[in-house]
Amino acid sequence: MLQAVAAAASVRHATSPNPWVGAVVVADGVVVGTGATGPPGGPHAEINALADAGASARGATLYTTLEPCDHQGRTGPCTEAILGAGIARVVVGVTDPDPEVSGRGTARLRKDGIDVLEGVAAAEVAEQLAAYLHQRRTRRPYVVLKLAATLDGRIAAPDGSSAWITGAEARADVHRLRAESDAVCVGAGTVRLDDPALTVRDWSSSRGGPVVDPRRIVLGSVAGDARVQPAETHEGPLEDLLDRLGAEGVLQLLVEGGADVAGRFHRAGLVDRYVVYLAPALLGGDDGRPLLAGPGAPTMAELRRGRFASVVALGDDLRLDLVLDGS
Repeated sequence: MLQAVAAAASVRHATSPNPWVGAVVVADGVVVGTGATGPPGGPHAEINALADAGASARGATLYTTLEPCDHQGRTGPCTEAILGAGIARVVVGVTDPDPEVSGRGTARLRKDGIDVLEGVAAAEVAEQLAAYLHQRRTRRPYVVLKLAATLDGRIAAPDGSSAWITGAEARADVHRLRAESDAVCVGAGTVRLDDPALTVRDWSSSRGGPVVDPRRIVLGSVAGDARVQPAETHEGPLEDLLDRLGAEGVLQLLVEGGADVAGRFHRAGLVDRYVVYLAPALLGGDDGRPLLAGPGAPTMAELRRGRFASVVALGDDLRLDLVLDGS
């Protein structure tokens, strides 16, 4: 299953709005086929793994990170392909919460005599597919709030300057994070001050090929000649934005706004994952821009706690991924 997880990781940026799934076919203890989900409209992971295995799939075990589909979409049902290939056993990481699938795929396989085991490496798979699973369950995109800060928790100097707090490795990782997101959101103030392009150019060039830039969404009005163009604008409640994007198939929204936008999303309880790039630097005062603007918890009793899902060194910087309790 962990090999299937690794296969899925290789297509993380290329499959949305479909989930990034990996599959492995094992016969007599030997991996005979590996596959991952293709771009939208392309084969699912199970189909690619079965094709890679060929005749060796008969009587073999198929490992797949997500429950196989049993309905006709842009591609045919994966269950039909599994049955046709003569697979004897299917091992599933997590059940697909999509109403079109949810339990139907495994039920169909069992009905036709295939041995099905579910929940293998479920924690690892659920972490990898967090954005997809969240969107299917809530009908809203998975919201990732990204911030870059000094060790004393400042995202900009008193004069508003913030380039560059972190080093090249961390900035390239931000571009990778954008490539994994269907849309990126900033405030109009950030556009006026920094004039960001919000592209994935560093990640794209490192991969040696093009990667699609995310949709750019600005909270407020934006000039026609801003580098962020073409961009969409949004006025009104953030909840309305998430409802609309979820209905449009956006799985992950990356919020890159400044302290005001970050504070709005945080106080509304709309952030699913906080990604903070922490630099070994100090502004050394209380007049710099904080991570989150606006009122915070009034007492320690109301402090919101969570867990660090990961801590990764990127050059001289650290990337801290925080998931709050209840998220």
